[in-house]
Amino acid sequence: MSRRDFRLFIDELAPGASLALPAAPGRTIYVAAGSVRLEDDASAVSLPENGAWQGGAEANLAAAGGATLLRWELGGAELAGEGVSSRLALGTTIELPAASCLLRCDRVDFPPGGTALLHTHRGPGIRCLLKGSIRIETAGTTHSYGPLEPWFESGPDPVFAATSETEPSAFARVMILPAELRGKASIRYVRPEDQAKPKSQRYQVFIDRPVRL
Repeated sequence: MSRRDFRLFIDELAPGASLALPAAPGRTIYVAAGSVRLEDDASAVSLPENGAWQGGAEANLAAAGGATLLRWELGGAELAGEGVSSRLALGTTIELPAASCLLRCDRVDFPPGGTALLHTHRGPGIRCLLKGSIRIETAGTTHSYGPLEPWFESGPDPVFAATSETEPSAFARVMILPAELRGKASIRYVRPEDQAKPKSQRYQVFIDRPVRL
């Protein structure tokens, strides 16, 4: 195993702003608001709101009408540009399970009053709330989060989550998982009786790709 810095940045681009992205391993971008045009040596793509992209090479992006981006990287840094506000939202150190891992970016939505029953995951991940509110209970602590507030889950530590009683809630996340989990759920319920219970959360997977890190 190797230890790496795992970070989430929040980049705000004003209308017409552009941003040069240096090479960074494990980079994943999720568009929380607005839209961007992203170009690297291999391709050019337009990413709408609720769209995601993964790639570690140098790239350039532009936001004609402005955008808010969530940017996960192994390492990485705050970036500068005219009309760009970039900040480190959360950083931690993780142990990669192997040289070749699965990088998964997805979105989890809850109806009002939704919960995630006590569970674990097969790898670490950084989440960021998109809307609503969420309460996370883990390792003897309880924390509540609002929009664009991030939190880290180690994977093996059991977690219970409860969301707003009055409005829908959702978060986006990137997890680093064993490669054999491609196309498979990473969640494991702690109590066997919870496995068959109805679940309120719904998943939208954007990226589920083995990468060498």
